[in-house]
This record gives sequence, C-alpha cells and structure tokens, in this order.
Amino acid sequence: MSELFGTLSDGTPVHRWTLERAGLRVRVLSYGGIVQSAEIPDRDGRTADVVLGFPGLDGYLEHPEPYLGALVGRYANRIAGARFPLDGRTHALAPNDGPHTLHGGERGFDKRVWDAEPVEHGVRLTRVSPHGEEGFPGRLEVTATYTLEASGALRIVYEAVTDAPTVVNLTNHTYWNLSGAGNAGGHELRLAASRYTPVDPGLIPTGVLQDVLGSRLDFRTDRKVGSGYDHNFVLDKGVTRTAEEVAELYDPASGRVLTVATTEPGLQLYTADHLSDPFAPGDGIALETQHFPDSPNRPDFPSTELRPGQVFRSETVYGFSVR
Repeated sequence: MSELFGTLSDGTPVHRWTLERAGLRVRVLSYGGIVQSAEIPDRDGRTADVVLGFPGLDGYLEHPEPYLGALVGRYANRIAGARFPLDGRTHALAPNDGPHTLHGGERGFDKRVWDAEPVEHGVRLTRVSPHGEEGFPGRLEVTATYTLEASGALRIVYEAVTDAPTVVNLTNHTYWNLSGAGNAGGHELRLAASRYTPVDPGLIPTGVLQDVLGSRLDFRTDRKVGSGYDHNFVLDKGVTRTAEEVAELYDPASGRVLTVATTEPGLQLYTADHLSDPFAPGDGIALETQHFPDSPNRPDFPSTELRPGQVFRSETVYGFSVR
C-alpha cells in the first residue's frame, strides 16, 4: 500500500509504502529509500516502533545529516581525500566531511527520490545515478528491494550495473531502539567479528586489521553496547554469496531481539553519540552492513570495484523475535 507522504519544493511527490506481514509493519519512503518505521511486538505482545524516524517529510529535509533510516550510496562510509584511483585515473569526488567524502557526497542516494513499484510482500526502488554524479564515474542503474519474509524479517537486496568502471558500496542507515523509546545504550550486542579497522583522527582506516581481543570492541560474546562507537568491524565470514547471520542485538527490558544477516564483509557500529534535537545522543544504534571504509584507496581491502558486464548484488536481512 502506498500513499502520498509529502512534496519537495520543486513539486516532486514523495510516497510512503506500508509493508505488513507476520505481525510486522514496516514503512519505506521513496525519498532516500528511508525505513521510516518498523513496528514489532515485545515479549508481552505490545507493539512499538523500533527505529528512529520523523513523522513528516519536513523532518528529513531539515535534519539530513543523521541519515535516519536511509539508503546510503554510491559509497557508504568514507573515502579519504575525496578521491580514488581506478585504471590509472584519479577520480575527484565531492568532499562533505572535511576533506573526505562521506556516504556518497553532498547529495547522495539518501537525498534522492526513487521510483517505486510493488513486488510480492514488498516494494522495489530504482534510480539511475548518472555518470559524474558527486564525481563518481559511470552511469549506475540501481535497485533496492525491500520485502517482509514469512519468518518475520525485513530483507533488503541491492543490485546495480554500470556502463563504465566504478566503485559501489551500499548500506541502510537505520537507527534501532528495541525499547521503542529512551536511550539504547543498555541493549546487548553480539558480533561475529574478531578484528576491526582502526582509524586516524579523520576516521580514515589506517590499513591495519586489529584484533579485538582484550578491548572494548570485543563483542564476540554478548555485552552491553554503551556509547562511544563509530567503528567498522571485520566480519569473520568475509564476503559471502548468501546472507549469513553476523549480529544479534537484544533489549532486556522488552525482550525484543534483532538479528542481522548479510553478504557483506564489514559492519559499522555507530552508537549515535552525536544525535541532536529532537533526538538525544544514544537514542539509537546503527548496524551498517558494508564493505570497508576507503576501500577504493586500499587494494588490500575487499574490492568495491564494479565493471561493465558485472552485477553488483548485496543482501541484508533483519530478523525479529522475542525472548
């Protein structure tokens, strides 16, 4: 089911799609591919919205930087110096995080209106990113398909093709709060990640893959999340053809459990310490499945290159349960 959600200043309409199945209700916007809400029951059957979002379009237009619920691209996370080499040529990008490019540049996929069409139990978003958009080479045709599974899960499948060599790294930037309100720092997290990518003061990876053993980044067994995280974890499974479970987030108060399965090799844990009005620091936890930050400048990292004739495909599944 779709409905008009708002209109941009140039008259472009924005629609909201409501998906319902297996006791879940998820709402997705054609603006930015945003997951606006996800309503799920707790251990006592009481339903609450467990993602941070705004009730109207104006909220997203006035507060774009938290990337609430957004589809992020062309390149999620940071690219150092807003440039990268490819096939002997250096491509200059739009810097929007000091000297670096963050989440696709000044006007990434999160700030675009996508075409939308219904599919069985979901919605498919499509758009064409023209050659040179935010400095990225190649005409990129992108689809993102959101479906609700009979098992009670939200599945997002990303696909893309290009007419020239380019780089692609897509993610979803939903902030989860399984309590439905208040601070999420008391949630417990488990991650199948033995290493992470340390960063310099500009949050650019140093190139080292550091062991989490003995540090506050060791989530291999359940531990309270707390605050102070904006780190990319190296998932033990690496890149996989099918989505494998890599994370579990649990809220002891409500009993809600979120599991994350993905084909991606990395996961960015962000505890939203810089959220501001109308939200507060720590109100949500982002679990961004992704390739590593600055991979185009790090040939030793898993590659994010996409070439003509290839199909980029990435899949992440968010499962919901209680205990």
